[in-house]
Amino acid sequence: MTNNPFKSFIPSDKTIPEFSLLPVLIGSLLGIVFGASSLYLALKVGMTVSASIPVAVLSITLFRGLSKALGLRNTTILENNITQATGSAGESIAFGVAVTMPALLILGYDMELSRIMLVAVLGGLLGVLMMIPLRHGLIVKAHGQLAFPEGTACAEVLMAGEKGGTSARTVFTGFFLGLFYKLSNAGLKLFKEIPEKTLSFFKGASVSMEVSPELLGVGYIIGPRIACIMLGGGILASWVLIPMIKLFGDGLTTPLFPATTLISQMSLHEIWRAYVLYIGAGAVAAGGIISLLQNLPTIVHGAMSGLKGVFAPSDKNAVVSRTEKDLPFSVVLVGVAGIILAIWFAPSLHMNLLGALLIVVFGFLFVTVSSRLTGEIGSSSNPISGMTVATLLLTCLVFVLIGWVGSEYRVTALSVAAIVCVAASNGGTTSQDLKTGFLLGGTPKYQQIGILIGAVSSALVIGVTLKILNEASTIYSKTAVPQGTLVADVGSLKEIQKAPGDANEYRVLRLLETPKTGALSALRPGKYLVNASGEVVYLVDPGINGVLSAKDDGTLVPKYEAPKAQLMSLIIDGILTQKLPWGLVLLGVSIALVLELCGIASLPFAVGVYLPLSASSPIFAGGMVRWLIEKIQARRNLKLTEEEKESGPGILFSSGLIAGGSIAGILLAFLNLKDNIMKNLNIGSRFTFSQESDLLPMIAFGGLCFILFMTGLSRKKA
Repeated sequence: MTNNPFKSFIPSDKTIPEFSLLPVLIGSLLGIVFGASSLYLALKVGMTVSASIPVAVLSITLFRGLSKALGLRNTTILENNITQATGSAGESIAFGVAVTMPALLILGYDMELSRIMLVAVLGGLLGVLMMIPLRHGLIVKAHGQLAFPEGTACAEVLMAGEKGGTSARTVFTGFFLGLFYKLSNAGLKLFKEIPEKTLSFFKGASVSMEVSPELLGVGYIIGPRIACIMLGGGILASWVLIPMIKLFGDGLTTPLFPATTLISQMSLHEIWRAYVLYIGAGAVAAGGIISLLQNLPTIVHGAMSGLKGVFAPSDKNAVVSRTEKDLPFSVVLVGVAGIILAIWFAPSLHMNLLGALLIVVFGFLFVTVSSRLTGEIGSSSNPISGMTVATLLLTCLVFVLIGWVGSEYRVTALSVAAIVCVAASNGGTTSQDLKTGFLLGGTPKYQQIGILIGAVSSALVIGVTLKILNEASTIYSKTAVPQGTLVADVGSLKEIQKAPGDANEYRVLRLLETPKTGALSALRPGKYLVNASGEVVYLVDPGINGVLSAKDDGTLVPKYEAPKAQLMSLIIDGILTQKLPWGLVLLGVSIALVLELCGIASLPFAVGVYLPLSASSPIFAGGMVRWLIEKIQARRNLKLTEEEKESGPGILFSSGLIAGGSIAGILLAFLNLKDNIMKNLNIGSRFTFSQESDLLPMIAFGGLCFILFMTGLSRKKA
């Protein structure tokens, strides 16, 4: 392997400081922050945005500040590259965890912290290890063929910073503005979080918007086209499907499956959850699989290229340059073997040797595919969800063929998909980071070590964050349980648990489905606490995908829809238990097919159908702000490269809004664990206008949009 003819920013024969403790430490801390914010975002709307560029910008400015304050030498461009590579792992792992692990709650299990952390760590490590033997073929040999847009843009940002042209002021401004706005909105309750109005002239239709900074930032980053397609899906759900269900279902005298309540007695949100959610899930699954099939030639080519790169004979006499030094292949083999053993013997994963081998096979395939697709179309368009769906479908079908269809195999199937999903997501991000290093002249070995460290540190914190977000919004409700509901065989319930603020011990009852007859037929599926006399006392409604929005005392609690995790649970239930409203699911599949035939990307539209309109509308607003800015720039004859667009002031400000708003949401979740803190923070409850006005939140959100517009329109370097 000889020196590559491409001339990087730092020549391969030049050695400058690159790998040291401080860049790795700062990168790990930034990875934890952006990983936590990405997890929050993925639970709300099922998507994340790349963290590489904001982490790179923050790295440059933080180290400049430290060098001035403490008299330290300024970091080199390669040290800043190590920081961004280490920090970027958090976002990709957060997406993989949020897409899969909450499905445990939906399937009726608890989310054990050990299981979440193990999945995150093993998937993160597998993604990096599998990418090491692929680096030369995908990054070096394919230079000029695979663009790796985010990796290239990140390299441009770091090179601009080396020349003294980059400041993190815009990211910090967006962060603190998003933090203050979210705390005022969701913490102090100075104005409504979701202004909503039912259309009296259009039965069953409503308009709503969650006035959140993080969703506005997402809309700006994904751009006007995708934002419009998502809103189109939301309009179909809220202005077509729900009104149609109301129109044809209001006169029914018996509940329509899968609901157990008359349609005439259901709220619009209950109709959405009982019917439209399944339609959206079918559309999302179909959209993910279609996007996977559309990239099938690339997938096959990428897999074959990866295998050739791994097994190609190497020239032992060749001189290996600094920029071509990867971690030894022996490290990859030992690491993968260790992962197989950890998966096989970890009690919390309920895994066997077959499951462990499936993970490695699917992991290598989809890390290869993810890295190749990331190089061609970028991380934001990478169909990780489709790969996860495909993994889950194949795993469940294998289980059906060998007769593993019991409820205990749900956790096994989900664990396979979860680790593969995290690996594919982190593999794609790792390839972007290695492309950045290739352009800058970094040493691959040091980047790979940094990403491994960042993956482990972020994974450990992401597990805790997910657990806390769920527990802080979990409602223990007595009023949701019909009085006098008794369990006949209470002695068979072995699991013991307490309720917050209640010293008594209760036995845990898990209803995976509502019994058709008997005393428990009045209960919805879920988790319940039963006293020693057999009386059902509490409904334990989880924070992730729960159905209750307020505690018994009326205190509102934020819930997380976790759309992609809901999809995973539907697939597992549908195949292993054959209990699914397939008519609704196939309606969603048909919607996706119609859109693809019309030349419209079905996956973002399907996500819009799946989410409430209140989540799609602020994303649309962010997309429209960017559309207006681009129109003005075009009229001024400003021609920006793709790298300049991806690292412009609007993108960095939006990244700050996302991080600030998400971190504020996580801080509020921590506070919600303590009794009365959120009640004391609720200043808005003292003012009727703050509680009832729909105009006030729209004015506040409009001001946020205006600030984003002015920032994005500015031409100064961010």
